[in-house]
Amino acid sequence: MSSSPSASMSAAAAAAAGHQQYPGGTLYMVATPIGNLADLSLRAIHVLGLVDAVACEDTRVSAQLLRWLGLHKPLVALHQHNEQQAAEGLVARLLQGERIAYVSDAGTPAISDPGAALVAAAAKAGVRVVPLPGASSAAAALSVAGDTRGQGFRFVGFLPTKAAERRSTLQALTGAPHSQVLFEAPHRIQELIALLAELAPTQTLTICREVTKQFETIHTAPCASLPAWMAEDKQRERGEFVLVLHAAPAQQDADGLPEEALRTLRVLVRDLPLKQAAALAAELTGVSRKALYQQALDWKQGADDDGSDAAAGEDEGR
Repeated sequence: MSSSPSASMSAAAAAAAGHQQYPGGTLYMVATPIGNLADLSLRAIHVLGLVDAVACEDTRVSAQLLRWLGLHKPLVALHQHNEQQAAEGLVARLLQGERIAYVSDAGTPAISDPGAALVAAAAKAGVRVVPLPGASSAAAALSVAGDTRGQGFRFVGFLPTKAAERRSTLQALTGAPHSQVLFEAPHRIQELIALLAELAPTQTLTICREVTKQFETIHTAPCASLPAWMAEDKQRERGEFVLVLHAAPAQQDADGLPEEALRTLRVLVRDLPLKQAAALAAELTGVSRKALYQQALDWKQGADDDGSDAAAGEDEGR
């Protein structure tokens, strides 16, 4: 941050973002870089130049960013220890018509960072809140994880620090059908990797270290192999970590069909002909239609052999 951006950058920001209205009495939630200043958006630069004050997690960090931008704005500290009290004062200023931006130290505010209480207080008072999207370590990690099996994702953030709570929380996360994003500090990363290797050895984990920074590292592998990989280079333990625990492989029954597909098929065969139920279940789950149809036939045959009338009216032509 030794030099200020050129006048042409500020002009570019105004040209790109100035056509939009930025009314007074509005709270602007501004995403800031997570390690690379080039990730600051032109819209963020423009709005930071317009606002009357900048509320921030740490005034020292935000002052440095504003100096780099050549901006001089009043700073208001709003962090985890004073968020409720500071929010009241900021809402009062917003109600008087001021434009106020909120920034955390890095990334998108209110995601594992302060800001949510301020947004809630502003909304309760009828103040407009405008998001300025930008850098997010969670989104960045998900984009390079390549979890093709994940059915959506869940943001977990930091796990509990106490050993028992940490283990039980992680046990609850393993086996999920979606991607899960975790944060971890460098002094606890080895412990977390070892615990994942124990509890979910076959699940895949993507480790993102120092995302967007000079020594960025991205590594994807089964959890069981990661303690050894980490031990190969002490540098791999340094920096800030974002982890993506990939979705667990679908559990299969004795016949080799995923439980999810079997549950879907059971519901459909109650009211639909077998062929139609199998075709719809295949479309919903991605499992072979032929395999699902055969399973439905097996269920029907078993019911017939037991003398059950549950499948009355069914035949193989349906």
